[in-house]
Amino acid sequence: MKPMQILGVVALAVGGMLLWIGVRASNAPVEQVADVLTGRYTDRTMMYFVGGGTAALAGVLLIGFARRK
Repeated sequence: MKPMQILGVVALAVGGMLLWIGVRASNAPVEQVADVLTGRYTDRTMMYFVGGGTAALAGVLLIGFARRK
C-alpha cells in the first residue's frame, strides 16, 4: 500500500469512529432533552458529526486519489 492509501484508511477509520460516537451521543438522554427544548443537538455532538464526516470524506478522497497515481 502507498503512504497516501494508508493515511486515507486511517482517516476513514477515525471518521467512522467519530460518527459512531456522535450517533451514540445523540441518543443520550441529555441530548434528547436538548433536542426537544432547542430543536438541535449540543455543540459537542455536532462537532462529532462534522468532524467524523469530514475525516471520512477526506479518507475516501485520499484512497481514491492514491489509486489513480
